[in-house]
Amino acid sequence: MKHIHDKASDLAEQRRQESIEAHRNRAESGPKATGYCLNCEAPVEKPRRWCDVECRDDWERYT
Repeated sequence: MKHIHDKASDLAEQRRQESIEAHRNRAESGPKATGYCLNCEAPVEKPRRWCDVECRDDWERYT
């Protein structure tokens, strides 16, 4: 029988995996990386789409 700590650890790992998968699906379904920030057009390394969180938030707010 598993201890409560083992069950909590298993649940935390399951949630972590679900979060990773949700993030992966979101990234794949969103706009494609171009090598430039999709908001301010500053150069960024692929697969990044925005140069920072503020640009991402602005882009999401206005599109």
